Amino acid sequence: MHRRIFFLFFIIHSLHSIACIAQGEKPWDGFGIEVNAFEGKVIKHTPKFHLPIPALTTGMDINFQYKTHGRKDWEQRRRYPTIGVAFAYTNYGIDSVYGRLFSLYPNLVIPLITGRKLEWTLRIGDGIAYATKAYSRINPFDTLNNAIGSKINDYGSFMTDLRYHINAHWDVQLGANFSHFSDASFHQPNLGVNLYGAHFGIKYFPVSSSPKRIVKNLKPLTKRWLFQFRLTMAEDASNAPLGPLYPVYLATGYVSKRWISKNKVFAGVDYSYHTLDYAYLRNNGFVPSGTEAKNSYKTAAFAGNEFLLGRVGVVLQVGYYLHQAFLTQGKVYEKLGGNLYLVQREHGPIKEFFLCAYLKTHLSVAELAEFGFGMGF
Repeated sequence: MHRRIFFLFFIIHSLHSIACIAQGEKPWDGFGIEVNAFEGKVIKHTPKFHLPIPALTTGMDINFQYKTHGRKDWEQRRRYPTIGVAFAYTNYGIDSVYGRLFSLYPNLVIPLITGRKLEWTLRIGDGIAYATKAYSRINPFDTLNNAIGSKINDYGSFMTDLRYHINAHWDVQLGANFSHFSDASFHQPNLGVNLYGAHFGIKYFPVSSSPKRIVKNLKPLTKRWLFQFRLTMAEDASNAPLGPLYPVYLATGYVSKRWISKNKVFAGVDYSYHTLDYAYLRNNGFVPSGTEAKNSYKTAAFAGNEFLLGRVGVVLQVGYYLHQAFLTQGKVYEKLGGNLYLVQREHGPIKEFFLCAYLKTHLSVAELAEFGFGMGF
């Protein structure tokens, strides 16, 4: 632990030497470099998780952050949030089983309670990760690894900090964290690995942690209603390890209402057709011939909220199945993802057009990752 703390301070000191060049330059105002050393424990989140649990997992998280100060209207509406891009290194503790994980992910810091010297924050991020170990049928063999099906994975991170502001350049923080990585069923097996733990870190701002905020007299946006749809597609792997991929076709219709000028609440119906279920039923004859298709789709009612950050929307959605396919995973599901808006208009027939990506899960087990586009009228 002492080595990791020393290494943490060494990195900060080195970055400080480089960043001092930027002193006095306006573009660097609000830019910060945060380094956290963390320790944690792998969770056996399902009885199917057969891997040995490491005694201790350690790692390092380096986050390059920027405190917005109101150049865009949405920054003021969202009370000047902090956005960042982080790199995380995780040593799970048993190299022969878990290997090491290298992650890169964008993130958003949400202030929960803010004081003059103390602050409580929540950080949410999601990105991509590379695992050095995964299920393998070829040398080196690893056919007992039922948690890690692919070396390329989705990585989600949640951190909460109690932060102390030393001065305009330095913060120190202590907190708790949770992370999950899996390949979203692109390859089986796909149980994923969940980790919870604690971290200690410091943050350095080359210019200032409190950039001068731009305050405008913003008019509230209308609480408009939109009729919206999404068309997306995913890939689902067969139950056989490293088996073939089958497409999943998804269509979503919903209504949304904008509120407090920075969120959209929405509700609607999800439809998905699973060709994996169709192939499974055709091959095994578990249902009468000719009924495979109607046992291969799902419909669900859902509700959620979208947090608007300019041309980016962060989506949280919860759904309840109205009709299940033959292969079921529970009655309730969740979706977490984002929209990238290419069109945003207050008037006209097409008010929104966006690209989207979501991770669909059943609690801590991922079902699929879907990608596509959507529109609003």
